[in-house]
This record gives sequence, structure tokens and C-alpha cells, in this order.
Amino acid sequence: MSASATQPRRALVVVDVQNDYDGGNLAIQHPPFAGSVANVARAMDAAAAAGVKVVVVKQMAPENSPIFAKGSHGGELHPEIARRARDHYVEKTLPSAFTGTDLEDWLRANHIDTIAVVGYMTHNCDLSTIIHAVHMGFAVEFLSDASGSVPYANSAGYASAEDIHRVISVVLQSRFAAVLKTAEWIDCLKTGALPERDTIYASNQRALKRNAA
Repeated sequence: MSASATQPRRALVVVDVQNDYDGGNLAIQHPPFAGSVANVARAMDAAAAAGVKVVVVKQMAPENSPIFAKGSHGGELHPEIARRARDHYVEKTLPSAFTGTDLEDWLRANHIDTIAVVGYMTHNCDLSTIIHAVHMGFAVEFLSDASGSVPYANSAGYASAEDIHRVISVVLQSRFAAVLKTAEWIDCLKTGALPERDTIYASNQRALKRNAA
């Protein structure tokens, strides 16, 4: 990490931290939910202390949906998030927190140039939001221990939650976001250091050297 005279104007975007992920119908497996939600809460507290605006995002689904159903306990914000202060609230129906919402307008009105993304799931709504943000010109930070994944099995194959989370984190660091731990991000807020960013080419070259060793 390096210090810079030009500091990012950040907002912390808390994506879909809802009860269905906490042992419900879409229970997060890696990293374990208890630890990751605690890190989301730590990030929110650190943001508030540093004057970084906090956006809370909630996924909406019809009443008959198996996950995030309207009016269900599983669809409600997790208590750790619901009880904390926020500067803006967004409800969405698609993976990206930008699609069909006022998030972009709100960020630009508040002169935000960098978003730090936490919440769930790493490979779905976090990923979609991050890529969407990059395409709109925002810089992105992703707190990998304040997020998580579930395993999948379908006609394309099987992937464990750990595999999905790890691979998406590596891909994000290669181009789309600065990937770091919550403690590292909080340190950036305190010291002004900027998190490390990478490139596709450099990431590929390291992998080729590793494979050849």
C-alpha cells in the first residue's frame, strides 16, 4: 500500500446482508457468515467514524420466492446492519446495485469516486455491482473477508463456496477492484494509504512464472 496526496472520495456499499444468508435458504458457507458479517459491521463502524458515507442495499423478491421473499424474515436486513446508521438506502431486483436504482445519481451528487463493496454474494451481486461500477468510471475496493459465497452444482459442473470466493477475488484483483481485508481497509482510512491494484497482464505473468517454477 502507498500513500497519496489525492485521497479517494469513498462510499461503503453494503450489499444484501439479509437473513436468508445467515443459515437460511441461501446460507453463506465461505468465508463463514458469522465472521464475515462481523467484518461488515466493523467496516460500517469504521466508515462512520471516518466520515465515509454508507449505502445499504437490499435485494427484493416476490412473496412466493424461495429466497428474499417480500415480507419474510429471510428477506429482511440482518440485525447487525439494520441497527446501524446509513446515509442512503437502495432496494433492487437485479444483481447489480446500480440497475433500476438511484445509486449512481446519489454517488455522483455526493462527489463519490470510489466505492468499497461488502456483503453478499461475492460471485453474484458483489461481482455485478463491481463490474457495473468500473464501467461507469468508479474506482472499486472489495473487502474479501466481509463477503462470502455458496457452492453451486449445475449442468456446467460443480464449484465449492471456497473455490468460487477465491477465484472471483483473484479475478477482481486482476482488473476490477483493489481486493483487501477489512482490517487493511480500516488502516487505509486511518493512514491515507491506498490499497494495491493490479493488472491483467501482471497477474498473468506471475501465474506463468509460478507454473514454470
